[in-house]
Amino acid sequence: MSVLPTPQQNHLLAALPAEVQDRIFPHLELVSLPLGKVLYESGDTLCHAYFPTDAIISLLYVMESGASAEILMVGNDGLISVASFMGGESTPSRGIVQCAGYAYRLLGKRLKDEFDRHGELLHLMLRYTQALITQTAQTAVCNRHHSIDQQLCRLLLLLMDRLPDNQLTMTQELIANMLGVRREGVTEAAGKLQKLGVIEYSRGHIKVLDRPKLEELSCECYAIVKKEAERLLPNIYFPASGYSSE
Repeated sequence: MSVLPTPQQNHLLAALPAEVQDRIFPHLELVSLPLGKVLYESGDTLCHAYFPTDAIISLLYVMESGASAEILMVGNDGLISVASFMGGESTPSRGIVQCAGYAYRLLGKRLKDEFDRHGELLHLMLRYTQALITQTAQTAVCNRHHSIDQQLCRLLLLLMDRLPDNQLTMTQELIANMLGVRREGVTEAAGKLQKLGVIEYSRGHIKVLDRPKLEELSCECYAIVKKEAERLLPNIYFPASGYSSE
């Protein structure tokens, strides 16, 4: 019998003071998020906020041609739908599940009501939003100026920070959509990493074998995003990795 995740497995929820948790937790709804599920499309009214526990959700910008690129990703470090408390109520991006798992869902109005108390949740969410802005800006810079090899390393590191171990299930097509590049480019970049012994890749399953080497091969973008997130949200955004690469 599998053990269902708890709200505390989401680091933002875990960081809230007890009195805020007491007000919010009774209204959280655990939902299963299968791979590829679209939580909302561009322009949709955002009725819920999602706090992932072991799933990873990407925000993608989709062009009229159908081409897409990832704007940012969220895992157990945060939440999807900052528009719920920032007043926007909608977004021009698509929210899609890139790694299957669970999340706790909360009505956007309840989150906004707590935000409007001007207490600890407000300060936490504003710092979290600033961290997301950094991730979004650095992703744009990385996609413009760095090689596919470096972009893939950055992406894998961000994914590993949000997963309980060093393995993930993700096809090359999904990775290509996230990076906004051709699938052939991802195939070539993944092949290089595998030859170097950094990853093991087979049929959509990726296992990171040498994280230090992966960080070495990545561009500076990953380190910048991580450093800023740790400054804004110490012990929340990027908890120490608890897995072994063995």
